[in-house]
Amino acid sequence: MNPVTWIALGLLLVLAAVFTPRWIGNWREVRRREQTEDALKFLLDREQEGRHASAESLAGTLGLSLPATLRLLARMESQNLLELRGHELHLTPEGERWALHIVRAHRLWERYLADEARMPLEKVHAEAHRREHHVTADQLDRLDAALGYPATDPHGDPIPNRAGQFLQDEGVELTRWQDDTPGVIVHLEDEPAIAYAQILAAGLRLGQTVRILEKTPQRYTLSDGENEYRLAPAVAANVHVAPLPESRRLQLGAIPLWQLTHDQRGEIVMLDDAVQGFTRRRFLDLGLTPGTEIYPELKNFFGDPRAYRVRGTLIALRKDQAAQIWVKPH
Repeated sequence: MNPVTWIALGLLLVLAAVFTPRWIGNWREVRRREQTEDALKFLLDREQEGRHASAESLAGTLGLSLPATLRLLARMESQNLLELRGHELHLTPEGERWALHIVRAHRLWERYLADEARMPLEKVHAEAHRREHHVTADQLDRLDAALGYPATDPHGDPIPNRAGQFLQDEGVELTRWQDDTPGVIVHLEDEPAIAYAQILAAGLRLGQTVRILEKTPQRYTLSDGENEYRLAPAVAANVHVAPLPESRRLQLGAIPLWQLTHDQRGEIVMLDDAVQGFTRRRFLDLGLTPGTEIYPELKNFFGDPRAYRVRGTLIALRKDQAAQIWVKPH
């Protein structure tokens, strides 16, 4: 080995000796913070269900050994984030505040990833979990405002505001819904992942109006008026529905914009509930508001996108965008 190589190797060893301990220390600190925040989310979720976690249940959720979990709980107790009452873990006010911040970050990131980054729904949870640990309250406020202050995430879970306040949805499990009664889907449970994947594969989505056509011990058959959907009872329990709001009752008798024929005019009734954030704001800026007349113009040989005349302006919309605008044909 020549002298230059020896010098270079020596320099690398010196740099490693100087920076490696600092890097390892920073990595450990980041990892500890993420574990703390994951634990806070789990404890908050249990408390909102009317239950309280134990050290054993937390260990199973985080994938940690019981000794490692006990060390984590000791750190959190020293930070005044939780207190132990018997075998039950309870969040302190400070722990609840921090937990709500993480929940807010996670659900806003999911909203952004689904609506603006157009990431497949089955992938947004993992990516939002990665991002939720590295954002301040001020950054969340800016993201919330840019998204138009959405009330729910892409699964229908309520998004808390900065004060930690949010409205719980009033949906019930589809397996408890009355047969042949229309209801709007307000929540799609994303855990377990295999059940959520089956819901997405079936084509069900938030804001969709469905009714139960048939239920047996083996399956539930639903309809949205055009298509039928079949789910196993265990999967159907992860779909939550609620009575139709006034806006959805107005939607009855309306059709998606893309279904207008070339010589047909329509009046905009509403934007679909699934339209949120930047997309909703863009639609409104284009003049796509209730009561506005709209009609297709300039046939496209390929069919997509399609041109529409609204308020004297010609705009182009893809079929998936036009499917989110409900109109009543003249």
